[in-house]
Amino acid sequence: MKYWLMKTEPSTFGIDDLERSPGQTTSWEGVRNFQARNMLRDEMKAGDLAFFYHSSCPVPGIAAIVEIVRGGYPDASAWNRRSEYYDAKSTENKPLWYTVDVRLKKRIEPLLPLERLRHHADDELADMWLLRRGNRLSITPVDAKHWKFILSLK
Repeated sequence: MKYWLMKTEPSTFGIDDLERSPGQTTSWEGVRNFQARNMLRDEMKAGDLAFFYHSSCPVPGIAAIVEIVRGGYPDASAWNRRSEYYDAKSTENKPLWYTVDVRLKKRIEPLLPLERLRHHADDELADMWLLRRGNRLSITPVDAKHWKFILSLK
């Protein structure tokens, strides 16, 4: 099993939206970065766990734990001309973009804020992708030791 951190903007799709989704499950569509796409396509598998992270908001942080319930498959939003994620270069025969399905396992209340994680950037969370300067990826791997430590903060 691998661990991940998946960023989402709560104004677009937040933990409340996931909670209201049928079966508390959704496709993680719309990723348009090749490095993150490769993780979705090649590395994320059913049974993996991820932190559901709110970004680009007043208090960014970990809002929940989700389980990957379906590994990487082509992101059909790239073929939908009405979708904001449409990409004319991606076709059903030669997809460029991939998604996974996630299901809510546990909401984290209160949200575990980024500032609390940064407090440990020089010790227990050293080298965590999220805390690296300039990191903008929407999906990042999380080391097992970082995962375990973050869970201990609750």
